[in-house]
Amino acid sequence: SGFNSIGHMDTMSRGRHQIGHYKEGEEFIQNVFHVLFQIFTGKEKSNLAICWLQYEISKVIQCLQAKKKKKLKAQGRKSKKLAKNFLKAPDNRNNLSLWKLYGYLEWLLGNTDDARKVFDTALCTAGTGGLKSAQLCSLSLLYAQLEAELLENIEGAVMSRAVHILTKLTENGPYVPYNGQMLPVNVLKARKTYEHALQDYLSKTPVSDQDQVNDTDQLVNLVGCYALFQYLTVGIDAAVLIYTQASEKLEASGSQKCENTGENFGILNFPTALEAVTLLHTNLLRFHMKINVYPLNPLREALTEALKRYPSNQSLWRSYIHIQRKSHSASKARRFFDSVTRSTNSLEPWLFAIQAEQMRKKLTEKVQRADVGEIHCTIPETGLTNRIVALFEHAVQSENGTHCPLLWRMYLNFMV
Repeated sequence: SGFNSIGHMDTMSRGRHQIGHYKEGEEFIQNVFHVLFQIFTGKEKSNLAICWLQYEISKVIQCLQAKKKKKLKAQGRKSKKLAKNFLKAPDNRNNLSLWKLYGYLEWLLGNTDDARKVFDTALCTAGTGGLKSAQLCSLSLLYAQLEAELLENIEGAVMSRAVHILTKLTENGPYVPYNGQMLPVNVLKARKTYEHALQDYLSKTPVSDQDQVNDTDQLVNLVGCYALFQYLTVGIDAAVLIYTQASEKLEASGSQKCENTGENFGILNFPTALEAVTLLHTNLLRFHMKINVYPLNPLREALTEALKRYPSNQSLWRSYIHIQRKSHSASKARRFFDSVTRSTNSLEPWLFAIQAEQMRKKLTEKVQRADVGEIHCTIPETGLTNRIVALFEHAVQSENGTHCPLLWRMYLNFMV
């Protein structure tokens, strides 16, 4: 094609083939990791190992999305070897973040039982930090989320492995792997513990800046665990209530902090905490709609509110496009995209507006090319092409758009 992109550009497709990781780009990235790995020590080295493993997981996810079984097998072997080597290092043996990623990798590769062993081992060796330990909360939350996704419906979920994990987290004792039994009294105790822990977190004022950063991570994980626990034991409304309470409190502490600038009040990293809580909220609603009959409106409202506030959050935009594909009327989404692009400098709204229209164009073309003998062209397609070109034109004229190689490549690709 005349150029090689570094890494991967998964937004572009050439014919039927998705453009994957280029060999040269991949070699370059691997070399960077290898060189840096010899330079760093201690905490920095552990953080680099986490980044490296996250990158490997992104490649596994790409193979899964492209449904390339052979490539997935090879990639899985390489990634697992790397993860095991990281965990063999003496500094990393108790690093829960690395254990979490290794468990997630096994789960993605379809080795559910192996993944459970990894998660259980990590929880058993993690000690008794309970809800006070941010890493332990984060690990338990991911494990419980993965287990919850295996449930076909939420009736009887009280006895599930996910509830066992979230209950054990509150007990501050050593972790005991799931044996199929759950005592109702433990569930009640856990609910009380979560309730008190959340109230404590929302009402305390941190002392130093570092405390505030740690508290932010901890609060997000705590809200996630408590909401998922309520969802599995009570229902969707109870979970949404917790997200609403946490968001209101975070918003209040944020506005108060703006008023008393100079004073350290509330949670320092407040926008990121609020954004993370919103993401958990919308993901749970999406999951619930997949396994239950539930109105679309609560999710649509949550997403539009969140995107006005965080116009550059890609996960939220992806969810928004996903739900808009289900509706036949494009005008609402177009008005929303228009209002967001006017009020922000970030480029994501433009890119996703273009992507949404391209999906719509693909759909109409598919309908028109249906194999039905004589084709009656009912939907004039030129309107969409003109609309997409207009969007590209406006996007490349914006300040950030002018300097975005991806946007120009997408434009060229579309015109071809």
